[in-house]
Amino acid sequence: MGILVRQLNASDYDDILVGWWNDWGLDAPTRDFLPDDATSGLIVFDGDDPVCAGFIYTMNAKVTWVEWIISSRTYRKKPARKDCLELLIHTLTHICKSKGAKYVFSNNNNKHLIESFTNNGYIKGCTNSTELIKIL
Repeated sequence: MGILVRQLNASDYDDILVGWWNDWGLDAPTRDFLPDDATSGLIVFDGDDPVCAGFIYTMNAKVTWVEWIISSRTYRKKPARKDCLELLIHTLTHICKSKGAKYVFSNNNNKHLIESFTNNGYIKGCTNSTELIKIL
């Protein structure tokens, strides 16, 4: 079957993504924190195995935000895992460009994920920052 990239659908959040965040010991962001109720993004499959997913936030500027990249903790095929992550980032970035973005922003602290972004032409900005969120 090979590698398949598709748009996230409404059931992916509960059926796949929340489990991945839990497997990594992370709290899943709520649906309403994710763009378009957790459907504005992509998921990558290797055959029937879901491997990784990520989201695109659009803004009222020439910038988009690629965020909440998450992967299956149990999918360990090498180098396919890395290839799937890089394909995900490449495809998300391409979608951003096709929608008119001039800049794509992302932030994370995972060295392997940072490497996948830099392999896709991203450059490092601030490396010592703090995420700040206020719930209204």
